[in-house]
Amino acid sequence: MALELLRIGEKIISRQQIEKCIAHILELRSQGFSQQEVAQRLKVDRTFISRLESIGELRKGRGVAVVGFPVANGPELADLCARYGVDWYMFLSEEERLAFVENKSGLDLFNEIMDILAAIRQYDTVIVMGSNKRVRGVEALLDRDVISMELGESPLKHDVVVDVKALENILRVLCTKEENGQ
Repeated sequence: MALELLRIGEKIISRQQIEKCIAHILELRSQGFSQQEVAQRLKVDRTFISRLESIGELRKGRGVAVVGFPVANGPELADLCARYGVDWYMFLSEEERLAFVENKSGLDLFNEIMDILAAIRQYDTVIVMGSNKRVRGVEALLDRDVISMELGESPLKHDVVVDVKALENILRVLCTKEENGQ
């Protein structure tokens, strides 16, 4: 990896040095060190650590929705979501997605999409699986924490097998023990 240097005014900044420091802060915090302990150890302000965590914070617990299309293993993903107590989820294969669009008038389709968006907006964190263009579109429409799982470049015209372990790793972090039965 090439060293990436940035000039900001009179300063020369190393992006790698910043990323290394942030990774170290997050590692120590995830090991249970307090913000103050990490700040003292790394000689940074405690408020910097607090703000850093706020930037990346995804709420833990209830309030999780998952939507994905076009997926080949929707039933398996739905079972996983049910097991982890995900509040709302919808998975469509390419065939189901086309049927969803083709079987409705323009106004009915618009209203149903608006209903789905309204439902998703009720949740604190939304996991979106789809093509890069669709994922960006949903991110722009929601003012929620969005976790993106890009399934490929737009347009996706075929079902994609979603990595169940990757989704499970995300759900394990987001969902509380009571919700996933552990």
